[in-house]
Amino acid sequence: MIKLEKLSKYFTSKKILEAIDLEITDGQSVSIIGPSGCGKSTLLKLLIRLDEPTAGKILIDGQDVIAMSEEKLIDLRKKIGMIFQTSALFDSMTVFENVAFALREHTKKTDAEISKIVKAKLDMVELEGTDNLMPSELSGGMQRRVCIARALAFDPKIILYDEPTTGLDPITAVTIENLMIKLGRELKATSIIVTHVLQTVYRTSSQIYLLNDGKLIDVGSPEAAQTSQDERVRRFITGGL
Repeated sequence: MIKLEKLSKYFTSKKILEAIDLEITDGQSVSIIGPSGCGKSTLLKLLIRLDEPTAGKILIDGQDVIAMSEEKLIDLRKKIGMIFQTSALFDSMTVFENVAFALREHTKKTDAEISKIVKAKLDMVELEGTDNLMPSELSGGMQRRVCIARALAFDPKIILYDEPTTGLDPITAVTIENLMIKLGRELKATSIIVTHVLQTVYRTSSQIYLLNDGKLIDVGSPEAAQTSQDERVRRFITGGL
């Protein structure tokens, strides 16, 4: 379980997140929606302490993430796969080397063991045979799938998606959404998706929250979101119309 208690984040005097409370159960698929710049990506970074909160608690399986030592934090991050909005691949490394990077850095696995894992993860995202390609040789959708394969290297129990379909053409976006649904079903992992793409939200989530003025609003299911009478929710979904 993931639990946030009065989680707040300020940049100097600017409020980003304010006293957020949230519980996400194991295996749940949650979307956090909101306009660009509202703090969605910041929330994900706080969960794995790529950023530090101003106040509050982050508990994952009962462990206080903020109080963790660096060693324990590394162990925790192995259980969490992060898919970055920009894919964040190493340009100078092949697809294989990108997926293998963390395994080489944080395990004592042999080259043969790493090779077996990398090939299995690339197969999961339907990128067989791309091992020796460079990121510059891949389409945007393929780069996103390599990023997902890399995030799966440690068989994570939690997957964080930062704008997974933003900037992709409609067909490629559907491919990524289908992959997210497949992974959620097969891995039984908890998924947290931050995005402003409503199609992605409706297709991949069971529960939706809206981040508005630093506060987290419980919207409910995709069906509830589309019929919500909350003005803040309606304004976001209809684009202010």
